[in-house]
Amino acid sequence: MPYMLISTQIRLENGPTNVGDEYSDPEIMNYLGARKSTILGNNFSEYQVDDPPRLVLDKLEKIGFRLQTMTGVGQTLVWCLHKETE
Repeated sequence: MPYMLISTQIRLENGPTNVGDEYSDPEIMNYLGARKSTILGNNFSEYQVDDPPRLVLDKLEKIGFRLQTMTGVGQTLVWCLHKETE
């Protein structure tokens, strides 16, 4: 899984941070300390950590992910990261 999206609401820039969807690598989610949940009304699950995005980005860099781009979408901040495949 070479790409990863993480996001947070602007008003919640100190956390929590969404770090993956139901298809994310369980090893990476475990490394981040993420918990999987489904919000009432959604038909999909997502992973979330209590850490702010900066700490999540630091952790992901340590395991080889590099920031590709960042944007704001409405009240949401989104980062796209990539990891070279071995």
